[in-house]
Parts: sequence; C-alpha cells; structure tokens
Amino acid sequence: MPLSNVSQVLLRNSELLSAQTPLFINLGADGFIDSYIVDNPSATVSCYNTNYIEHLAIKKNLHSKVLAIFTSVYTSKLKHDLVIIHFPKSKDELAFTLATIAPYLHSEAKIILVGEKKGGVQSSPKLSQHFLKNCQKIDAARHCLLFAGVIKEESLTTVFNLDDWFKKYTLNIDNIPLTIASLPGVFSQKKLDVGTALLLKNLPATMQDKVLDFGCGSGVISCFVGKKFPYTQLTLIDVSALALTSAKETLRLNGLAGAVFASNGLSQVSEEFKHILSNPPFHQGTKTHYQATEGFLRGIKKHMQKNADITVVANSFLQYLPIMEQYIGITTTLTQAQGFNIYFSHQQ
Repeated sequence: MPLSNVSQVLLRNSELLSAQTPLFINLGADGFIDSYIVDNPSATVSCYNTNYIEHLAIKKNLHSKVLAIFTSVYTSKLKHDLVIIHFPKSKDELAFTLATIAPYLHSEAKIILVGEKKGGVQSSPKLSQHFLKNCQKIDAARHCLLFAGVIKEESLTTVFNLDDWFKKYTLNIDNIPLTIASLPGVFSQKKLDVGTALLLKNLPATMQDKVLDFGCGSGVISCFVGKKFPYTQLTLIDVSALALTSAKETLRLNGLAGAVFASNGLSQVSEEFKHILSNPPFHQGTKTHYQATEGFLRGIKKHMQKNADITVVANSFLQYLPIMEQYIGITTTLTQAQGFNIYFSHQQ
C-alpha cells in the first residue's frame, strides 16, 4: 500500500519523532509504522485505533514490538513520551482523545497533530489549547498540515471520567420515550438525524425474533425497536469503538439488553436474523465511502432467516436499489422524503 499523504508528511519530519514509547492514534497501516521502527529500533510502539477496520489492518501486519489497541477509552501500562494523532473527522473528538490519553503521558510529552487541510486540522492550536502548550505549525505539504505541541502539566493529573463526555438527549417517537447517549465523533451526536427519523417511521408493522442493526451508531434504531417490539432480540454492530460504547450506554439508559460488538462489515456476524435495519454510513473521514455498505448488501442474504426482511435508509443519490435487487431479491422503495429513500426487501 502506498504511503498516505499524512504518512509522507510525518516521514518528512522524522527528526521530530524520536521516542522510546510513542503512541500512534488512528494512523493507517500503510507502511509508516514499519518505517518508523526501522528508524527507531529501540522504541516500543503502541497503536490506538477507534476504527475496527484500521485496527485489523495494523494487527494483520503486526510487528513484534507494536501494541495494537482497539478501544474507546485508552488505557496502558506504559507512559508515552510522544503521541501522533491523525486529526479526527469530528473536532469534538480531539478533546476527548487528548483527555483519555493524558493520564498515560510523560511530563512534557510531545504531541503531533497531522491531517489533511480540508479535514479541519488547521484549527488544532485552538482546539487543543486546554491540553497543549506551544502548539505550532511545523510543516505544510501534500495538502496536509502538521502541528506540534507539548502536553500541559495540569492535563496529566486530570481524572478522565467517561460519563462527562456523553451528550444525552431525549426523544419521544410514537409515544415511546428514549434517552440517547453519544460520545464525540459518533454520527448524529446531538440530535436525531433526518434519515434515522424516516427509517423509524417505516419499520415493519410487527417485529419479533432476532434483529440486526448494521452501523448502529449510538443505538437509536435498536432502542426504539426494543421498546416498541419487546419480543425482539437485538444485535448491534459498528466499526467505531466510540459508537459501540455509546450504543451500550443507550441500551442501559433505556433498560434494554443486546449484543453489541465490532465487525468489519459482516465479518464477525454468524447468526441469521428475522429483521435487518440500517442507516449505513457513507462517509469515511472527509471522503464519500460506499464500499462497506455495498459489501453489507451483497453479503446479508446468507444472514437472513426464512421470511426475513431488510429495511435500509439512504441518501437518494446512492444507488442501493439495484444492489439489493441483485443480491437480496425484489426491493421496494417505501418512501422518498427530505433527500432520503427507504428501501425494503422481503426474503421468501
């Protein structure tokens, strides 16, 4: 795999990156880590990813000296003297990341923030001001920016409390009250999004047995289904550790139970389901990204029970209907509204 623009900019500044216990956050598995280890053979490298797919890619090519971690809340037996953070797609997520790693940093640990210009990385000094001192732009190349700063002493002693980071809001849909909890970086963190609201209005009239929520986010869909149809068994999957933690908390707040786990598409799914529901993601970083959803639609049929159904909401410009027709069966467009389509297919 060729080096990403972010990795190329990092390697241009290799003199900044010498460390004994570096921590790389949400960097891809494109060869940068291997190059780093060659240049820093005595370093013990930790890779913390909140995206399951990126975590698996790093783990697959795991160097013996690399610790690969997939989690929402960071913990470590090490104290890190260098941190490299790939600037997150959500600006709110940067503060969360800095807060969760702070207890595991050496005093005066160097923090590198790097990302594509159009991804918002230019706001790094302002967004990190409560955690870093002397955060300054070091390099601009390959349509990317690189900033470096030092962790503030007071940040090291601040206790991280996960509950402080949930955004919570209440909903009432069809006289069903819901409380939603969502961490920074999770889709639709502060209010119900239009697509999900439309999906919830177009669910099957009755639901029971096993339900799969693909790309569950904060768990809104599953919690509504669980309350409206109490004879369902819920399974929620996502690639985001932050989403999975949010979904677990949302289930708890609503007095519901369900299986919640990470999956690369359907890779970790082994059961068959009566109902499949999804408001699938189509953005990865700042780029439109369809492959995960298309792979899900191509592979879901083998996970459908007899007489199962699937309901999907998608932006109207996305061409999911012919994919569902080809790989699942006859598919109906239930409604078109506010730039979204609801697709429904019933498996005979």
